[in-house]
Amino acid sequence: MSPRRAGPAADPGLAAVRLVTAGPVRVRVGAEFRAGDVLHVTRAASIQFSQRPIMFRLIRVKTDWITYDGWTWLDGYQLDEQGNATARRSIFVQWAGLRLMAQPAPPAAGDGRNRHPNQRRPPVPRRTG
Repeated sequence: MSPRRAGPAADPGLAAVRLVTAGPVRVRVGAEFRAGDVLHVTRAASIQFSQRPIMFRLIRVKTDWITYDGWTWLDGYQLDEQGNATARRSIFVQWAGLRLMAQPAPPAAGDGRNRHPNQRRPPVPRRTG
């Protein structure tokens, strides 16, 4: 019985599923990011970010633009230290250099304290009798 070979030679589909360590989160090369994902873009993604890495909130991946293998165009917003959008940008980056940042947990529902101040409260039952 011959041993199984691991890696792309054993399965051609594995070439597109390489994992890249991205800080606390592991990101697949060519992974599908969603709108709203926050990325840390550094020199590993493109030389233009060697002096000043940026935080980037993704709007969309421009899949209709033809690029070099391993590179992509992204539309999104550059974020400041507080996470506020400061500029809309289109950036040309390598998949392998993108670091997906952890998303904050959604607020807990139930007690109504997370409601917007102008939002109506549910009606309170009235006592009769």
